[in-house]
Amino acid sequence: MLTSRQLGALVLLTLMWGVNWPMMKFSLRELSPLYFRAVTMSGGALCLLAFFVWRRVDMRLPWREAGRVAWLALPNIVGWHFFSILGLKELASGRASILGFTMPVWTVLIGALLAHEKLHARVYVSVVAAVAAVGLLSAHELASLAGRPVGVLWMQLAAASWALGTLLMRRTQTALPTEAVTVWMMLMGAAFFWVVAPIAEPAPTWQFSAAMWASLAYGVFLNYGYAQIIWFGLARQLPPSASAFSVMAVPVVGTLAATLIVGERPGWTDLVAIVCVSVAIASALLPRKT
Repeated sequence: MLTSRQLGALVLLTLMWGVNWPMMKFSLRELSPLYFRAVTMSGGALCLLAFFVWRRVDMRLPWREAGRVAWLALPNIVGWHFFSILGLKELASGRASILGFTMPVWTVLIGALLAHEKLHARVYVSVVAAVAAVGLLSAHELASLAGRPVGVLWMQLAAASWALGTLLMRRTQTALPTEAVTVWMMLMGAAFFWVVAPIAEPAPTWQFSAAMWASLAYGVFLNYGYAQIIWFGLARQLPPSASAFSVMAVPVVGTLAATLIVGERPGWTDLVAIVCVSVAIASALLPRKT
């Protein structure tokens, strides 16, 4: 059973992660995707670094660990954040969040492929449900005159990168605290985006509306900052089922919040896809009865 404090923190975390999707979509109206990632990720990483140093967590990165952390950052930070922001640019934010959270299914499939993990019957249910969601949204994008089917591809590449990164995190041995690994991965990812953004995109004017500055502050202080701190506090305490339900709720929150923040109206395909992805996540993550 969760305590009332844990439940409140879990609900707050789910809301922040869900609302972040339409907030990012709003930000892309005034700032290009790669510069957006560079700004928010570097700001969030520095805030986390300051917080954990204040909490006296050992945040040093020895040279012998730097290569290992960079290897983990490649799929977990660069792959996920690069492909997902490209997908979000092309798709409605609620739709992008639905597709991005097919990650648990990719985790199971990649684990079976690379580590020869056994596939149970529930995995097949998970795969069918996820494929149904992706197929449904892909068909809608192809049928729409304003559709961006390439966005579906970007989001699936993002989900697969996140899944691969999760598996690597489980299998990589390091003496560093989890907080240090995460912050250094984010700093390396931010460096990547600061290098790539000027090459791929025109320089921004940095003359934004007040709402845009507020959106950037949300990304830095809440999504990359406070939400991560909450997650570190809960990760050691939550049962797997609670984590699974939290993940399932994020696309729902993202889709509903998009109506208020960016004026997106979910259609029946989005609602059915949410159900399919929720079934897929539950089948992949919820513990089996023994």
